[in-house]
Amino acid sequence: MGPGSRIKAYTAEAFGQNYILAKPEKANLLKANFGAFFIVRVEDMSRLMKLPVPPVRIPNHILLYLTGGEAVMNIGSQPYKIARNECLLVPAGQVFSFDKVEANTGYLCNFHNAFLTGRLTSAELLGFEFLQVWGNPFIGLTGQNSVFVVNLLERLLVDYTARGVASPDLLQSYLVALLHELNEAYQPASPAPRSRAVLITNRFKELLFAHLKTKHRVSDYAALLHFSPNHLNKAVRAVTGKSPGAWIEEAIVLEAKVLLCQSEGPISEIAAQIGLFDPSYFTRLFKKHEGVTPLAFRKKIDKS
Repeated sequence: MGPGSRIKAYTAEAFGQNYILAKPEKANLLKANFGAFFIVRVEDMSRLMKLPVPPVRIPNHILLYLTGGEAVMNIGSQPYKIARNECLLVPAGQVFSFDKVEANTGYLCNFHNAFLTGRLTSAELLGFEFLQVWGNPFIGLTGQNSVFVVNLLERLLVDYTARGVASPDLLQSYLVALLHELNEAYQPASPAPRSRAVLITNRFKELLFAHLKTKHRVSDYAALLHFSPNHLNKAVRAVTGKSPGAWIEEAIVLEAKVLLCQSEGPISEIAAQIGLFDPSYFTRLFKKHEGVTPLAFRKKIDKS
């Protein structure tokens, strides 16, 4: 397989082209054989994969860096817009989507934590806030930072195009340097020093990410955090402007959108997978946030 064919195959798999709309058995196969690393020029994406991308999650981190034009990506339930010398990072497992195809240039890099085993410890990876579900996915770069980042991305692309991941030493070294360079420019979503409310909110987001399919009440998360529901509500509202209940509802709907894109099963089955065993309630909740029923949303995705 030549470099171009290999990149096309890895792109389709690692960025979810087939995984998004695949039947369950094919989705499971893709999950089992997920690539550890790939990089591609943004301007080549339209010919390498199907765009736009409906809601999907993958077990790798995604880095989108622009050298020209603009791009809008939905990360979780929030839209983010970037331009030249700006990037977005989607933590592994986070839901993301592209609503439309933009005319732009840059790099899209995709990597799994396991790819850096031996280069970075788990604790060091946790030190990069932009790889955490509660971190700020936006990073703007200026001056030498942007020059260094582009140089590292280009070196990653050249080495990957020439050799793939068969000899990963250089790729791993460049990727570690890239993460540190991005960390130099990173700005937390909440200004320092970190208040107790920010720490509580970040932990709440982590727990919501981990327990969404089994825990749907604010009291569930308050108990996990050893706080009263009222205390949790005050902390989350102060930091995000939204109640924990609103975060839970949005997370449920986001998960439903991913499942609706992946599966052809009945709506009742989708609801059950999220832990909601009343299909009529699930439909009302989905329509409240999306303006359409789950079935109408699925039909819209199928036509795109």
